[in-house]
Amino acid sequence: MKIVMAIIKPFKLEEVRDALTAIGVHGLTVTEVKGYGRQKGHTEIYRGAEYAVSFLPKLKIEVAIAADLVGKVIDAISAAAKTGQIGDGKIFVSPIEQAVRIRTGERDADAL
Repeated sequence: MKIVMAIIKPFKLEEVRDALTAIGVHGLTVTEVKGYGRQKGHTEIYRGAEYAVSFLPKLKIEVAIAADLVGKVIDAISAAAKTGQIGDGKIFVSPIEQAVRIRTGERDADAL
């Protein structure tokens, strides 16, 4: 089992969700986050005053999947979230030691 965590631009959420649903992934968690990478924020003008925005709004998507789906999930997220511009995001993959569905007590792959 693996957990795939992707940081994406907020307006790409529906496309990513549709791409994951199309390959058979039916559960995900979405969290609103702020951060920066190479783009290091940007400047904006508000009421005539320029100010720096250091942390940009992003979404963090987490998907728990069977290990054999990792390649498909990465490809689906990458294709759906890509704009070709700086700040498209990152994908991280980590192992899951154990999973338990609280309602039924199912464990590991059955819990996904």
